[in-house]
Amino acid sequence: MSRLHIKIKEVKHPMALLVGNTGSLVAEVRRNGRFNGQHILSVSQFDKDAIAYVFDVAEEYHHDGKKVAALKPLQGYVLANLFYEPSTRTSSSFMAAMQRLGGTVIPINEVKYSSVSKGESLPDTVRTLEAYADVVVLRHYETGAAALAAKYAHKPIINAGDGIGEHPTQALLDLFTILRERGTIDGLTITMLGDLKYGRTVHSLAKLASLFNVKLNYVSPDSLRMPAELISQIGVPQTELTDLHDVLAETDVLYVTRIQKERFTDEAHYDAVKNSYVITTETMAQAKPTMTLMHPFPRVGEIHIDVDSDPRAAYFRQIEYGMYVRMALLAMVVGKA
Repeated sequence: MSRLHIKIKEVKHPMALLVGNTGSLVAEVRRNGRFNGQHILSVSQFDKDAIAYVFDVAEEYHHDGKKVAALKPLQGYVLANLFYEPSTRTSSSFMAAMQRLGGTVIPINEVKYSSVSKGESLPDTVRTLEAYADVVVLRHYETGAAALAAKYAHKPIINAGDGIGEHPTQALLDLFTILRERGTIDGLTITMLGDLKYGRTVHSLAKLASLFNVKLNYVSPDSLRMPAELISQIGVPQTELTDLHDVLAETDVLYVTRIQKERFTDEAHYDAVKNSYVITTETMAQAKPTMTLMHPFPRVGEIHIDVDSDPRAAYFRQIEYGMYVRMALLAMVVGKA
């Protein structure tokens, strides 16, 4: 039993761990229909109150999964899964989330087999799909594509990653994972490792985590540093480094990302940095006994498979938590949370 489960029994409302007495707060948010009919495009839409609401619903779905499956709150609703980039976890996670809520899915995971291959514009594709669906989940290779789709859409658009921009649902599930694994967010030192320049997951997570009392370490090759403009937006202590061992001993959460080959225009540049960091059992031996190890996946060698058996390795639990967070978001945007 995790520490979060223990604390849930001790407090009136589980998300009091985030924002104090949230019982009345969440009730008010529900009455106001927060996110009902709204797009989910950026973590900038979320304050601590909104995060508490999402996590509250996700926690209920996690603990009452069979009841939710029996009730089928989204029966009769349709999700269009529109993915212009390859995806395993995010696409499957949204599909599983919708189906567990009783809804159905239009899966478009290979746009080369759709009218996009004929030159159809993103606005036209989205407007076509919303004629069939109640919500559209979009992944696109261009930064800002989700905002463009939302400009033309009359149904909720959920950003599932746009270029090197943002990945808000991943950041929410990452933060939910931290809360469940650690029992708190405040007071933690979170170290992000790897491709911080192109990694949209770390961009979104850094923004979201900065709403709390945390310290952020950024460890990367010099050529893949966290964008300076993003750092300037974050108001918590931040440190940039190139050597993980300089901060490993103080790290409470180690968030590892892969070097993203598909973002490089120069293969030689990729080859020069691709093996910059590898987490091994020896690395873990030098870390805190209580440290949490996370990864958004896919991994391509940056965490050795031998580490999987370490109880601190939370990445497969992280994947499962993500489904419940996405169930919450889907239910919220169609007004059925």
